[in-house]
Amino acid sequence: MIRRCLLFPRNLKQTSYIFNNLHLVRENPSFGLAASVVDHGCSESRLLISAEGFNSNVPIIRCFSTKFPNFVRSYCSGQNKEESGEWTEDIEYLDESGSVLFTGKGIRSVEPGIDDHVMVGGLKKPFLNASAVAKIVEIVKRWKWGPEMEIQLDRLQFVPNMIHITQALKVIGDSDASLSLFRWAKRQSWYLPNDECYITLFDKLNQSRDFDGIQSMFDEMIRDSGGNEMSSFNSYNRVIQYLAKAEKLEVSFCCFKKIQDSGAKIDTQTYNSLITLFSNKGLPYKAFEIYENMEEAGCSLDGLTYELMIPSLAKSGRLDAAFKLFQEMKEKNFRPSFTIFASLVDSMGKAGRLDTSMKVYMEMQGFGFRPSATMFVSLIESFVKAGKLETARRLWDEMKKAGFRPNYGLYTMIVESHAKSGKLEIAMSVFSDMEKAGFLPTPSTYSCLLEMHAASGQVDAAMKLYNSMTNAGLRPGLSTYTALLTLLANKKLVDVAAKILLEMKAMGYSVDVNASDVLMVYIKDGSVDLALKWLRFMSSSGIRTNNFIIRQLFESCMKSGLYESAKPLLETYVNSAAKVDLILYTSILAHLVRCQEEQSERHLMSILGATKHRGHTFMCGLFTGPEQRKQPVLSFVREFFQGIDYELEEGAARYFVNVLLNYLVLMGQINRARCVWKVAYENKLFPKAIVFDQHIAWSLDVRNLSVGAALIAVVHTLHRFRKRMLYYGVVPRRIKLVTGPTLKIVVAQMLSSVESPFEVSKVVLRAPGDSVLEWFKKPIVQQFLVNEIPSRADILMHKLNTLFPSSAPEIRSLSPPKPLVAGKSM
Repeated sequence: MIRRCLLFPRNLKQTSYIFNNLHLVRENPSFGLAASVVDHGCSESRLLISAEGFNSNVPIIRCFSTKFPNFVRSYCSGQNKEESGEWTEDIEYLDESGSVLFTGKGIRSVEPGIDDHVMVGGLKKPFLNASAVAKIVEIVKRWKWGPEMEIQLDRLQFVPNMIHITQALKVIGDSDASLSLFRWAKRQSWYLPNDECYITLFDKLNQSRDFDGIQSMFDEMIRDSGGNEMSSFNSYNRVIQYLAKAEKLEVSFCCFKKIQDSGAKIDTQTYNSLITLFSNKGLPYKAFEIYENMEEAGCSLDGLTYELMIPSLAKSGRLDAAFKLFQEMKEKNFRPSFTIFASLVDSMGKAGRLDTSMKVYMEMQGFGFRPSATMFVSLIESFVKAGKLETARRLWDEMKKAGFRPNYGLYTMIVESHAKSGKLEIAMSVFSDMEKAGFLPTPSTYSCLLEMHAASGQVDAAMKLYNSMTNAGLRPGLSTYTALLTLLANKKLVDVAAKILLEMKAMGYSVDVNASDVLMVYIKDGSVDLALKWLRFMSSSGIRTNNFIIRQLFESCMKSGLYESAKPLLETYVNSAAKVDLILYTSILAHLVRCQEEQSERHLMSILGATKHRGHTFMCGLFTGPEQRKQPVLSFVREFFQGIDYELEEGAARYFVNVLLNYLVLMGQINRARCVWKVAYENKLFPKAIVFDQHIAWSLDVRNLSVGAALIAVVHTLHRFRKRMLYYGVVPRRIKLVTGPTLKIVVAQMLSSVESPFEVSKVVLRAPGDSVLEWFKKPIVQQFLVNEIPSRADILMHKLNTLFPSSAPEIRSLSPPKPLVAGKSM
């Protein structure tokens, strides 16, 4: 049986092409030939062979069956039972004139989606992969997506497989079209998850920057893996790498955790991408966590891992871990890069591990790397901050020899560090080089140099720097002026200090505090004359000081005996609303007690009056008679002490009592002194002075009292002991007077004049109670203990009348001093 096939070429070249390639029509399924029967309404049945796989230059081939008008199509699958599976008929290929071009066995039909081959005569010829891929690509590119594309794919004349799909995905450029093809393939019975297929899809999605699509596809891949994690090894890693490079931190880490939970293996490149991501995001500890996971998984570290982890660990402060990796890297014969060396040198230096930093620095040079300017700066800064200036200076020299020019900040650091360490010669040398290099020193650098020269007492150098600074148009800071003024004050250069202070005032600074500080320098130094001179300068320049300094200067004048200069200071103090307290008044009274010149006593009395303190009113009233006071001495003293705030002035009141009793004893006013002591004891100013221990021991402690207060306390207390023993019959085993080493001799001399039974030991005078009782019965002792006013002499009374003119002479006893009181000791 012979079938004839007419060829209708478009031109002669096409005819020649068909004739020369008819064997391809039979043997190569890439043309995608398909046969069908078409009824054209004539007695002949025509066999139509379409060449859809050809390009635009391929002609249409039409075959006509002339002998079998009732021809029925036969499929290779054998589903048509009426026809044989074999086709042995010959086919004649005719041209337009009817001439035979070629004769050969016919090509059997195939059933789409079932047959994976074509029949060439009796031989099965499989479809080539290239042909299948080309057909799939053609359909996808034409229809893109949707039902039409899927219908065309369903009509393919062959059974695709995953290799065809994977290759087609690689050719298709559009990611949406690729996904459509992939979705169609997944619904087919022959679909199997394929790692290469997923990788191709992820590549497409990454190229289109569709990271949401990548994440969705990744989740779908996890679901489809079905426990076969190793089949998707490369695609898993590719997803994390793409997401990490896109800086999708949370998404990439989430995918990483999902892969870990699934038990899949993660490669080194993926770990490196995650480490890079976390390091760039400023999360070094998270990067180190990824590194630890990498070690736990047994994944080998490559050079890039070390390049990422060592600088990250070093910068985050985990220096031990960084240095361990550095050593491990060298052991594995990886060559450290300059970045690793630079990070270790910088981090070790800043952490104070200078020996390690220098070791890495020297090792880096052994690897042939040349230190950078940044590394030199980092090393020099580290050694300067650690105080190792010699090493810093050596690195400074190396930096200059290497051809690097120190920057402004480095010059400043070297100058200031050497200046602060006292190496002023080196500091000034570098400072000179800094100026020659064209850098204008900052006020901070000038101030540092000036202050250190001032601290070392170098006035000339400090003034030279100050003049250089002002000539350069720089404004000295407050600390600079303070240091310079302090230096000039210590050197007692009052005039120069005044000039600098006025310049400081012209700069707009408030100079009151600095002027007061200079005044305090003179006061503490004891240069009262210079202090007064400086105070006069301040007053003439309209510069004010505070009351505290005025008081300090006043007290200095009092100590130096400059009473005439002290009074105006006190008046200034009082007139500025400052209140003279009891301590200040008592200190003036103490000067009066020690004064031996009548003229000075007059000045001191004038100063006491200028205080306007209530204590002076009390003193004047104390020396007047009862007619003027309108009340007895004891009541007058009690009234004064009731006006003292003991919560605030308890210590000042004790001080006042001690000085006042000294003065009263010195003036011979024993009765008044005893009244003061009695009231002071009543107000518990000396609560532990007198102790009554029943019948065992009675004691008096006068160690914290002045000489006058101690004498009055002994006389008054022994008088109380006498009343208890004689009137009440209470006799203790012993009586002791605790005097301490200072007052022991004074009290012993006073008691020895009346033949007392007290024995003197190191710090205590003690006697048995019975002996003291017998001693109390003597008339001389009674006269001694009840003595009211044992006055000194007429000249003393005359002095008293001069100092306190309000006191009435008729109330004073002009009798000579009684032998019971040791006049010299008083």
